[in-house]
Amino acid sequence: MKKLMMTAAMMLMSIGAFAQEAGEMYVKPMVGASIATITNVDNSKFKFGLVGGAEFGYHISDAFALTGGALYAMQGAGAKDDDLRKDASTTLSYINIPILANYYIFPGFAVKAGFQPGFLVSAKTKYTAGGHDVEYTGTDGYKKVDFSIPLGVSYEFSDFVIDARYNLGLTKIYDADSSSKTSKNSVIMLTVGYKIPL
Repeated sequence: MKKLMMTAAMMLMSIGAFAQEAGEMYVKPMVGASIATITNVDNSKFKFGLVGGAEFGYHISDAFALTGGALYAMQGAGAKDDDLRKDASTTLSYINIPILANYYIFPGFAVKAGFQPGFLVSAKTKYTAGGHDVEYTGTDGYKKVDFSIPLGVSYEFSDFVIDARYNLGLTKIYDADSSSKTSKNSVIMLTVGYKIPL
């Protein structure tokens, strides 16, 4: 995990170094919401959470920009009530490192795609059973690193940026001995940011 974090940090630093030579560079604080679920889990449903962090970027040209950042994201899934459990939900909190290519179809409107490693920082499952609240915390049983492909669009006006993206999970989120061996994260993110020139 340390090697992956160092690799991600080096990639972000290389983006910054190139940006100073190639064109406009900026930082974009951003905040918003996530709509997440976990694939291949019986009776799963969407779970809402928070997203916050910042991205650094630069414009190679009027039509093309690269960004890299760090975002805290609440992911996971809810579960439909059954005879044994009520109000069940799993919250997986990640620090995601999105690295994106942004192509501007026309001024202010961009489509984007890239690669995103994510690092699990906490996990919590809670539900109600037999009239009692039950809660489990800890990351045991989960893979500590998650990879996904972010795809999205954004629109800029007066330095504000509205961003919508879908993170397509590539990594099985549970350890190999889990009964849900093929489950992956599936996350929609909606954020608002503000571009600050550097």
